[in-house]
Amino acid sequence: MSEEAHLPATGSIEIAPETDAADIIEQVAEDAADPATVTERLLIALDIDGTVLLEDESPSPGVIDAVAHAQSAGHEVMIATGRSWEGTRSVLQTLEIAPEYVVCSNGAVVLKRADAVTWEYERHVVETFDASEVLALLGEHLPDAHYLVELPDGGRRYTDYLPDWNLARADRVPFGELGIEPVCRVVVVAPDQHEEDFNALVDQIGLHHVSYAVGWTAWLDIAPHGVDKSTGLERVRTELGLDPAHVLVIGDGRNDLGMFRWALENGGRAVAMAQGPQEVRDAAGELTISVREGGVAAVLRAL
Repeated sequence: MSEEAHLPATGSIEIAPETDAADIIEQVAEDAADPATVTERLLIALDIDGTVLLEDESPSPGVIDAVAHAQSAGHEVMIATGRSWEGTRSVLQTLEIAPEYVVCSNGAVVLKRADAVTWEYERHVVETFDASEVLALLGEHLPDAHYLVELPDGGRRYTDYLPDWNLARADRVPFGELGIEPVCRVVVVAPDQHEEDFNALVDQIGLHHVSYAVGWTAWLDIAPHGVDKSTGLERVRTELGLDPAHVLVIGDGRNDLGMFRWALENGGRAVAMAQGPQEVRDAAGELTISVREGGVAAVLRAL
């Protein structure tokens, strides 16, 4: 029996000349990046601080190119942050994206794109609450803390200046004027307190009717009851008509726990940055490398 008789009848194979190999590889790469080849469009929601930005506000290594790569593949890349819109717009410009929606203020504000060229957005959904009781309790226990509230129209009021606060459209007022009307968000910073002190205080005064998250330092962020990044993202997902399982969220803080849970419960992906607190890493379905090492870029490049 001849050698050819042992070969299965699978058709012919054409060997490309070496001179054509580079062109073929380039074409494969173009096909992989072609939006027409995408089988499932993802809603990719990125936290800002500690996720796409370093402490000095510079971008995480490789993140700008990786975001562009994800967009070219047909995915919807957006921001879900605790920041107000005033502190978020410049980040969109840094990342060179103008998504249809942006989730700000830990889900209390969802903005919708009005002009992609100028990065102009309109307040699409605004959640508010009466913060007077919460502020009274906090003021009693933390009289020396710095306070800021965000108003429904995007304006803000604060009691004391902090160097890392963006205070555009903000007015300094006496403490008693912070809660005279419904607000979207309350921020409390007590530089002399430790994280464990804040956690103990939250338990002591019983913040049962609001949503809250304690940050890396003595930073308390309070939102309307039942509102977090996940509630804003669910509105966005619904309006975009995307499958609940086709979501990918990446973050590093306790205010990301809600969106982690939302993504995982719907069959999506939740990725925590390596430098995040242990409880945040435990809540995620996956881990990536730290923000300094380019953790977001590593995830997006692997899509």
